[in-house]
Amino acid sequence: MIAENFAEVQRRISQAIQKSGRKPNEVRLVTVSKQVECSQIQEARTAGAVVFGENKIQDAVPKVDELGAEGISWHFIGHLQQNKVKFLHARFELIHSVDSFELAEKIAKQCQAENRVQSILLQVNISGEAAKFGMNPAELKEQVQAFSRLQGVRVQGLMTLPPFDPDPENSRSVFSQLRELRDQCEKKNRLTLPELSMGMTNDFEVAIEEGATLVRVGTAIFGPRQPVGKN
Repeated sequence: MIAENFAEVQRRISQAIQKSGRKPNEVRLVTVSKQVECSQIQEARTAGAVVFGENKIQDAVPKVDELGAEGISWHFIGHLQQNKVKFLHARFELIHSVDSFELAEKIAKQCQAENRVQSILLQVNISGEAAKFGMNPAELKEQVQAFSRLQGVRVQGLMTLPPFDPDPENSRSVFSQLRELRDQCEKKNRLTLPELSMGMTNDFEVAIEEGATLVRVGTAIFGPRQPVGKN
């Protein structure tokens, strides 16, 4: 079932790419493997999944360590507490959810000590929801240059989470605003921010139409999840 679901998501991604006149290599699927057993991740790998996204350090570390990184790219997509930065090491190709300058500094300091550079995305709370993490757009504009100067991290782009809505069209304005914000930051600060992480199971096609380069899809592949035990 996982293989069939994965193929269907890939088909829908391809369709959205064609509809928006974009190139196939402009969009990557992040298969969200939170609350999923290693055996199911292996099924998804066999089906063709390459990038996996985890949202809790304590769940992600055992999976990454067990499955390794050969042929896999691990992304961290959840809220990252500063006291968990020490567990990152070189496990994740990309962290999607850097929501403050203080967190970026903490990651940068850790990476400098480990003599490596961590690719990150800056999380923006476009909708202004109190329950959502992320900087507001004005804060991002003010600080993006400072983020780019940090040694030990490389800012690759932006990420956002729109309010959940059963109608994906209601997420479109959030996605377009993130793209416009990225474009403004690039132009004003002479930066290159190629990645836009936006869109999930219920709205990834709209996100692709609005410029997403990374879509985070889990439920459409693995089905509704319940917490699992140790992986």
